[in-house]
Amino acid sequence: MSDPFAYLRGLTAARIGLGRTGVSLPTRRMLEFQMAHAEARDAIHAPFDIARISSELTDLAPMVVESRAADRRAYLERPDEGRRLSDASREKLAGRFDCALVLGDGLSARAAQAHGPALVRALRAASPDWRWSPPVIAMMARVGLGDDIAAAFDADLVVMLIGERPGLSSPDSLGAYITFAPKPGATSDAQRNCVSNIRPAGLPIGEAVRKIVAIAALARRLNKTGVALKEDEALAPFAREAPAIEGNKR
Repeated sequence: MSDPFAYLRGLTAARIGLGRTGVSLPTRRMLEFQMAHAEARDAIHAPFDIARISSELTDLAPMVVESRAADRRAYLERPDEGRRLSDASREKLAGRFDCALVLGDGLSARAAQAHGPALVRALRAASPDWRWSPPVIAMMARVGLGDDIAAAFDADLVVMLIGERPGLSSPDSLGAYITFAPKPGATSDAQRNCVSNIRPAGLPIGEAVRKIVAIAALARRLNKTGVALKEDEALAPFAREAPAIEGNKR
């Protein structure tokens, strides 16, 4: 018998059309679920390879910091500890920049290691006139840690690249959180813009860079992010320019 869901499964990683054996899932589908669940758990607990990331960004003089979370267990049980810099890390940060650029492990060090260095380089190349901070590699990081780093750099804007909570089909998803005028301990999620699911099977790096830079550029003009800044509004200039660019090719 042909599988009516085979075509749809080829278009998405979502768990659809799994079938059944009696009242249970087929063995193959159950094993696939268990593997996906194991990959998600491994992504959460995997260590952050700081040496590897630093070597890949060595020409950009990366800086390594850590949050107040003492270990992975504390990080998972006390999210607030992952939102503030350790005292020793705060002393490392100095200078004045337009934008703080942070790469954190978050809930998937695998995502940060796999896609982070390339995204850092692409962002800087796409906006060379901005005064970016050196890439800050952050261990035991939550999104809010970027606020603390931006404050230390006296930066108006922070772009926080961080491993997202793994799903059953996306253990390597990277997110980018853009925040204007972040205030440590006070800025809410509603004051941030997010570009999520950055990975080969999701949002490609080139498209992610286009969105992040567009949002950040509009944020710098409007002096705001979050619910006050719509992604469509940020991307509109690109849409208007596309026909002219195509026209010049003819």
